Amino acid sequence: MTTNITPSITIFLIFLGLLRIDSFPGLETATGTAASVPAVYVLGDSLVDAGNNNYLAISISKANYPHNGVDFPGSIATGRFCNGKNAADAIAEKFGLPLPPPYLSLKGIFKEEERKAAALSGVNFASGGAGIFNGSDQQFRQSIPLSYQVNNWLSIHKEFTSQLDPSEAQIHLSKSLFFVVIGSNDIFDYFGSFKLRQKTNPQQYTQSMADKLKEQLKRLHDTGARRFLIVGVAQIGCTPGQRAKNSMHECDEEANTWGSLYNEALVKMLQQLKEELGSSMTYSYFDNFNSLHDIVTNPARYGFADVKSACCGRGELNAQLPCSLVSNLCSDRTKYLFWDLYGHPTEAAARTIVDLMLSDDAQYSSPLTLTQLVSS
Repeated sequence: MTTNITPSITIFLIFLGLLRIDSFPGLETATGTAASVPAVYVLGDSLVDAGNNNYLAISISKANYPHNGVDFPGSIATGRFCNGKNAADAIAEKFGLPLPPPYLSLKGIFKEEERKAAALSGVNFASGGAGIFNGSDQQFRQSIPLSYQVNNWLSIHKEFTSQLDPSEAQIHLSKSLFFVVIGSNDIFDYFGSFKLRQKTNPQQYTQSMADKLKEQLKRLHDTGARRFLIVGVAQIGCTPGQRAKNSMHECDEEANTWGSLYNEALVKMLQQLKEELGSSMTYSYFDNFNSLHDIVTNPARYGFADVKSACCGRGELNAQLPCSLVSNLCSDRTKYLFWDLYGHPTEAAARTIVDLMLSDDAQYSSPLTLTQLVSS
């Protein structure tokens, strides 16, 4: 997600759920599997961007200014579209790993030692505004699309294979987690493009998204990646920005339908890819769509005080302007589901969705939970 209000370069994926860690049986053992996850490699959009867009010279899709980062250590606006740490950070911490640094922060002749260390523990390739396709964001250099993120992964792959012998590298990769969060920007590119809608219908377009993602997952697999955590598109019509468009503050059901179409294609594609690759691939698909539906339907059950407004913003639902230094800032970020008008989650919500992934309850995960995936 970006802080630009142009729909084609924004993301409305939502990491949801605000249950307490102690409400999940099995989390104690889940966090004890750190040794089985030597590294976390992150690809995707602004939900998991750790600051790569800071290094794009002309991109305005950045979050390296307050109030972003108000709850990050040192109150630093790192480029994360959040008040603190995001879901990629939370996953790394669950497995006792350092926060995966932005790939672009590791470039340069004076970053060699830092790059070598990160190559072995995890790197974040995600970019706010990125899509599965090389769409308008790449054209205007607003973000790094998925295919380019995979290209960057190939550079890191060379880095650690030069440090390990072939058998060690193979083991390292087979146990590492590849975390992929992407898709919503492509949907909104299509929604905002009359030319695209003339060429293909929504079912065809969302299927082409799944097919293109499959190509990139196979590229990762070809380098030795074996464990994948794939997150579906959430109810993208229920973000503060979408709700503020109507007087009743209802969700945009058309946008939700589009997200559902893509998720259906994504689930089928992953099943097909597993059949093709057999035992050399394991994955967990997280159903972000239904997690949002459940939390919005009964927010008190999950500990939310506000599931409609942005914590940081201005105007109706705090959703008339992006989060900035002059925005209104909610006093208790743990009670808000959304950080900004685009639907980025607060740190509390991002951490809780990771707890849901690790839970023994497989309500939102298939065919494996994250705990089962890293134990496989």
